[in-house]
Amino acid sequence: MLNGCSIPGKLNLLQQFADSFIRDINLGVILVDIDFILTDISDVACKILGVERQGVVNCPVEDVFHSVPDEHQIVQRTILDGAVVRNHAVSWTNNQDRHELLMDSNLLRDDEGNTVGAYLIFKDVTNLRSLEEQVQRSDRLAMIGQIAAGTAHEIRNPLTSIKGFLQVLKKSFSQHQMNKEVEFAEIMLLEIDRINELVNEFLLLSKPKNIKLVKVDISTVFKEILPIINSEATLHNVAVYYEQIMDIPSVVADRELLKQVFLNICKNGIEAMAGEGILTITERLDHEEKKLCVEIHDTGPGIPGFLIDKIFDPFFTTKENGTGLGLSVCQRIIHDIGGTIRVGSKGFGTTFTVCIPYTERTNI
Repeated sequence: MLNGCSIPGKLNLLQQFADSFIRDINLGVILVDIDFILTDISDVACKILGVERQGVVNCPVEDVFHSVPDEHQIVQRTILDGAVVRNHAVSWTNNQDRHELLMDSNLLRDDEGNTVGAYLIFKDVTNLRSLEEQVQRSDRLAMIGQIAAGTAHEIRNPLTSIKGFLQVLKKSFSQHQMNKEVEFAEIMLLEIDRINELVNEFLLLSKPKNIKLVKVDISTVFKEILPIINSEATLHNVAVYYEQIMDIPSVVADRELLKQVFLNICKNGIEAMAGEGILTITERLDHEEKKLCVEIHDTGPGIPGFLIDKIFDPFFTTKENGTGLGLSVCQRIIHDIGGTIRVGSKGFGTTFTVCIPYTERTNI
């Protein structure tokens, strides 16, 4: 009699567990019935896929993801034919955010073995994948940095002598009104300066020395560099919009290195728009991750999907005169203070998102 009375209780407990699992688990969960109707979805799945729960539950899956091409559908109808998936890696882009997912799926059966639906479970492993790529990239950067540190002085010493003698020659040419020779000397001096700049970028790939980590107000940093950004934008007929948030928490970083990062990304965005467009700089707080994020969006042509994973690789560039080191250096600077740089490009425009841990305010 006790066992008989406990059956409804057990069923109720299982139902509570299922409801709690869907609501609280840190996984994406999707349930579909035999007619391929989405019957339930977890909050994490809604966040990653960019949908509202009340707007998709009890709707056909095809209607929920109608804007996604068939080959990129995360939930395939073959799931109801018994297509079992284990640790299947897929990519999903929600607006400008790209997620790397590991997915499992299987059928749901009743007590008699009849198929009543299917489930799909996925884990967001974006951070793990990014960490793996970061370690590999950091190893390459460290090797390049070590080589650069060892050869920089050997390169700079003769360059300094050449530059000095060229300046003397230029002065002499000028005194004798040898205008053509003066022009040649100026070209050579500019090229020497370019070599020096390249050596400086190499040196930044090694662990920067004398870093001054202090509490930094990001808004103040942008106020200091906005005149430079606006000047560059004016030359390219680009409008700049800066969306600041008030009472922003501080981050712990090197102020000058942060300026270098934001100037580099903004300059890349302005140049990508090829003559006209809008550069938007937006600050926002990610309270869940306790990070201050700066989004820099341009309205250029965007970055092709087959290139987007390579842009942080050292020496990779699409610019005719680029070194391919700028974004590698930026990523190194941000990673060294516990932050991340992500890039998203979906058809039109590109968004770089720089996220840095912020310091909690303390009440004294």
